[in-house]
Amino acid sequence: MSPRPLPIILALGTTQTLAWASSYYLPALIADPMAHDLGVSSNWIFGAFSASLVISAMLGPRIGRQIDLVGGRQVLSASNLTIAAGLALLGFAHSIPVMVFAWLVLGIGMAMGLYDAAFAALGRIYGTEARKPITGITLMAGFASTVGWPLTAWGLSHIGWRETCFAWATANILIGLPLNFFMLPAIKGAKQAAAAAEKPHVPLDRTMILLAFVFAAAWTVTGAMAVHFPRILETMGATHIEAIAAGALIGPAQVAARILEASFLSRFHPLWSTRLACITQPVGAAVFAVFGAPAASAFALLYGSGNGILTIARGTLPLSIFGPKDFGYRLGIIGAPARMAQAVAPLAFGLLIDLMGAKVLIVSSALSLSALAALFLVRTGPRPD
Repeated sequence: MSPRPLPIILALGTTQTLAWASSYYLPALIADPMAHDLGVSSNWIFGAFSASLVISAMLGPRIGRQIDLVGGRQVLSASNLTIAAGLALLGFAHSIPVMVFAWLVLGIGMAMGLYDAAFAALGRIYGTEARKPITGITLMAGFASTVGWPLTAWGLSHIGWRETCFAWATANILIGLPLNFFMLPAIKGAKQAAAAAEKPHVPLDRTMILLAFVFAAAWTVTGAMAVHFPRILETMGATHIEAIAAGALIGPAQVAARILEASFLSRFHPLWSTRLACITQPVGAAVFAVFGAPAASAFALLYGSGNGILTIARGTLPLSIFGPKDFGYRLGIIGAPARMAQAVAPLAFGLLIDLMGAKVLIVSSALSLSALAALFLVRTGPRPD
C-alpha cells in the first residue's frame, strides 16, 4: 500500500524549496560579489553555472534510472550531501579552477535533487496516481525564489557571500537530508533489484522526441526569462521599478496556476493543460506589444501562469502517456535537451536582446508556439494502468 501523500508532499515540498533556493537561484545574487572577490567578470560565474546545468542534463537519465530501481530516498538524500559539498567548496573558492569545480559538483547535486528526481521518486511511490503529489510539491517549491532570494540577500548584507554558501550547505545537512531520508519510504528489495537490473530499453519513438522538443523549447523561454525579464520590459519603455514590480508577480501567478491545475484542470488529461500553458506567453507578449509598458503586469501574470503549469507538466505528461514503468529514466531522457537549452538560453537571449531589443519576444513566442504545435502531434492512447 502506498504511504499517505500529504506528509511526503510536505517533506518533498520543503526539500525542493531548499534545493532550488540553494543551487539554481543562488547565482542571481552571489555572482557579482563572488566575481569581485575573485577578481573576474561575473560572466565567469554564469559560465560555470551554465556548465553545471549541462552536467545536470547529462546525468539526468542515469539518475532517473537509479530512482526507478531503488526509489528516491537514497538519491534525494545523497543530493543534499552533494549540494552541501558544492556549496562548501564554493565558500572556500579563492581561484577560478576551484570555483568552476564547485559549480560542477553543484551540477551533480542538481541532477540528483531538483524536480525531475522528485517527480521520479513520486512516480516510483504512487505510479499513475502521482499527478496530485507532483502538483503539491510544485505548489510549495514555487516559492523557492520568494524565500531563497531574500534569505541570500540578507546573508550577503550581514555575513558575506562565503558564509552565505556555508549557511545554505548547513541547511541542506540539517533540514534537507533528514526530511528526504526519514520521510521517503524505503523500497523493499531495492538492492537486489539494482544488482540484477539491466539497462532498460526505452526507444526514442515519435512521442518521446516530440515531448523532448516541447520541453526544450519551453525551457529555453523559461531560462531566458529568468535572467532577462526586467531587461526586456525596460526595452519596451517600462521603468526599472515597473519592471521589478511586474517580475514580482511571476511567482504568485505560477502558484495560482498550479492551484488551478490541482483543482479544475486535474479533470482533464495533462496534454490539455500543457497546451494551455504554451499559449499564455505568446498571448502576454502580444498584449505587451500592443499596449506597451502599462501592460507589463499582464504580461508577467500570463507568462508566470503558463510557466507554473509547464513545470508540473514536465512530470505529469510523460507519466500519463507512458505510465510509471521506467518513468525516471524516461524523464531523464526527455528532460536532457530541456536542461541543455536552459543552460544556453541566458547567453543566447542576451545577445538577441542586444540585436533586437523588445522584438526578442517574437523569438520567445515562436518557441512557445512551436511547442504548442508539437503537442498537437502527440497521441495519447489509453491511460496506462
